[in-house]
Amino acid sequence: MEINGNRLWESLMEMAEIGATEKGGCRRLALTDLDRQGRDLFVSWCREIGCGVEIDEMGNIFARKEGRNPNLPPVQAGSHLDTQPSGGKFDGVYGVLGALEVLRTLNDHDHVTEAPMEAICWTNEEGARFPPAMIGSGVWAGIFDLDYGHSRVDPEGKTIRDELERIGYLGTRSCSLSPVKAYYELHIEQGPVLEAQTKSVGIVTGGQGCNWYHMRLHGMDSHAGTTPMPYRRDALQGAARIIARLREAVLQQENALVTVGTIELQHNSINTIPGEVFFTIDMRHPDPQVLSGLDQKLRDLVDEICREEKLDPEVDLIWEAPTVNFDPECVGSVRSAAEKLGFSNMEIVSGAGHDACQMSHVVPTGMIFIPCKDGISHNEIESAEPEHISAGANVLLHAMLQSAG
Repeated sequence: MEINGNRLWESLMEMAEIGATEKGGCRRLALTDLDRQGRDLFVSWCREIGCGVEIDEMGNIFARKEGRNPNLPPVQAGSHLDTQPSGGKFDGVYGVLGALEVLRTLNDHDHVTEAPMEAICWTNEEGARFPPAMIGSGVWAGIFDLDYGHSRVDPEGKTIRDELERIGYLGTRSCSLSPVKAYYELHIEQGPVLEAQTKSVGIVTGGQGCNWYHMRLHGMDSHAGTTPMPYRRDALQGAARIIARLREAVLQQENALVTVGTIELQHNSINTIPGEVFFTIDMRHPDPQVLSGLDQKLRDLVDEICREEKLDPEVDLIWEAPTVNFDPECVGSVRSAAEKLGFSNMEIVSGAGHDACQMSHVVPTGMIFIPCKDGISHNEIESAEPEHISAGANVLLHAMLQSAG
């Protein structure tokens, strides 16, 4: 068996019309009306092939094709339909529609597996509207409790629960761990490695650890023309020094990454010294000990610089995703499928967080990567080749078949 590559590509392009942007990307933030439209389309496609569809208390969607033995735990695959504010057509969506294409292919061939098969759409993977990321899968896996998931707020103060109810996706199925035989996730790499190595398939062995911080520095607003430099309590100057010194420390650690994605001043005025600044830090490394050391380095820098600049700091570690190692048997199924189908492949560690990382803590999990052009993702120009889209989905099909029997 092999998937219908043209059908999968056409489904990706049809989904991309929902929230389409001028540069060819997508803006479908979690639990907006556009997200609802994408969910509705996915559900309609699942029902067209006779799948049972259930929605849980976090809005996660489960489309099920029964097996010969409905009492066996299912083999699952999925990802997310929500995007970044200026996201692409493939991040997350490929994993959801790739899982759907597996079920469509089984339906085309009247093939029934021993265990049930499920395609999943997880809620709020990106965390762009409701931080932190991977909330839907995190609640299901027990990493967050349901009250925490429901109470996350967007910048306008709207909660996940309220928005789920508003768009009609506050389901009744329990959002909690249930028996699963194996979980797979299909994704573009979001990096340049596979393309540079001219490999069609990445066999993902795990994911690096990630810390997200909210930082707030309190100084004193004062006049830019009358306050001598030594008397200033300039919060932005403190933030700039912390950011620059932290970058220097990260550059000394191989494979370490740091990003400051948001900076906000309490007051914006050309002739006022900033008295308060808020900024975010995203810090990552595949070795938990190195990441822990960088965490301590950050805290030491904040103490040192804020003392020198006469500032009062707030450091809030809002999210901590540990290093992940995927299940050897699932990794082996992906490798076996790629080799059996004749696709060039290599082992790779995911630099990004995924719903699979949450799932890996509680169920056997594997991931499949395909190349994306120039390694660009979280960008409207994100792009992937149809031949790679088909290759990854075929590997997913055969890995799931191996797990399902």
